[in-house]
This record gives sequence, C-alpha cells and structure tokens, in this order.
Amino acid sequence: MSSTAPAVNPVLRVAPAAPAEAAAHFRASLVFHADVSDVAAALASDGHPGFVVLDSRSTESWDQGHIPGAVHLPTALIPEQAERLLDKSVPVVTYCWGPGCNGATRAALALAELGYQVKEMLGGFEYWAREGFEYETWQGRERRPADTLTAPVDAEDCGC
Repeated sequence: MSSTAPAVNPVLRVAPAAPAEAAAHFRASLVFHADVSDVAAALASDGHPGFVVLDSRSTESWDQGHIPGAVHLPTALIPEQAERLLDKSVPVVTYCWGPGCNGATRAALALAELGYQVKEMLGGFEYWAREGFEYETWQGRERRPADTLTAPVDAEDCGC
C-alpha cells in the first residue's frame, strides 16, 4: 500500500505568527526603518523634517549621486567624525547603494553605538533614483523618470 503525504504549501510550511506577535514584529520594524518615499515627502515639506539624512558610501559613490542635503560620512569614518558633523538630539536616517548593500545597516549600528537615534532608509540610493526623486552628482542636479515597477504613475505616492 502506497501512501503519499499531502503536498505542503511552501508559504505555510512554517505557520504565520500569532497576530499580537506579528504586530510587535512589524511595529519594531518601523522603529528601525523608513522608506524612500516617506523620506522624500518629509524632506519636501516646509521646514526642517526632524531628521538628517546620512550617505554612508565612499566619496566616489557620493560623487556619482546622492540625496540633496544629505551629510556625507562613510561608515569607516563615523567613529572619528560623527560628533563633528551630527547633533545627537536630531535623529539620523542612513542610506547606502540599495537593497543588496548593508552599508546603511553598518552605519546605523555605528551611530547607535555612539548614542545617536537612527533609522535605515530601505531601498537606498538605488530606489531614490528609481522612484524619480532628484539627486545631486559632481556635475549638478539630475532626475530620472520614475521606474513604473517601483513608483506609481500619475500619483504623488503609492497610498500605502
């Protein structure tokens, strides 16, 4: 007699967390992360956004393109230069190249260890440019058309 076990759905192979546990997890995630669209909206609003944006990449990467108004401080230089460039009373939002790079995470860790309030910007510079936000290069300001796979067409935000 041959018996085959029912196929297990790979998504539900590990059951979802209980709702309260899931809520705690996702709330904690928002404490540590901000997304590109939210950062751009806050920077575009009148007045000070309440945080400073920090580009943790190399000088060569910074010259290729960076968020206007960002502070440039490569991760390796944070221990010796952060106190000269940043105010500990102002939260910092770090970014690096994109989702495939953990440089913003390393920078956020270094800053947190020095006593700064910090969040990491999900998507990094890649998604900043892909969503069509203006950026600066060593040659001046640029903007690419928004990638329709990452940003809404004919809308100010994604509505999420």
